[in-house]
Amino acid sequence: MFFRDGDFVAIDFETADYQRDSACAVALARVENNRIVQRMYRLIRPPRKTVVFSYLHGIKWEDVAREPTFGEIWPQLLPMIQGASFLAAHNASFDRSVLETCCQVSGLGIPQAKFLCTVNLARKILGIYPTQLPQVCSKLGIRLDHHNAASDADACAPIVIAARKKMTTPSVRKPGSGHGK
Repeated sequence: MFFRDGDFVAIDFETADYQRDSACAVALARVENNRIVQRMYRLIRPPRKTVVFSYLHGIKWEDVAREPTFGEIWPQLLPMIQGASFLAAHNASFDRSVLETCCQVSGLGIPQAKFLCTVNLARKILGIYPTQLPQVCSKLGIRLDHHNAASDADACAPIVIAARKKMTTPSVRKPGSGHGK
């Protein structure tokens, strides 16, 4: 499995409305040697003034009206993902589609990084149900301020690390199941 080793970046977007080009916040947490070594968080001015999801993430138009657009900030964030083996996100298909759409609309190249979904890790490797981010974090003892992009990205990193540890920990044998002398 490609996520077993290597540096990675956890990423999370918050959007203003139902359109994937409406990123209003992005956070990145770079992990090297299973430790977060760098964090970035930026508010983004979305293409429309209506912020439908303020009730979720607390971001209002007044908070982002004077912020740079995605096209203006992404080149500053791009170096943080360079050299990473993959990007990790909780419900990665959402964050991938936001990234790809925002890059496309901004006329920027779409990063070719692999994406890893921590929902799938929680289910398949860690055996955690339900797999909403607050429940997974609660089960793993991870602090979370849900729908805050910085907190959500920071939470994804230890989920990947926990799955890595579980994959590399030898299973404990039951007494009498091994070969005797």
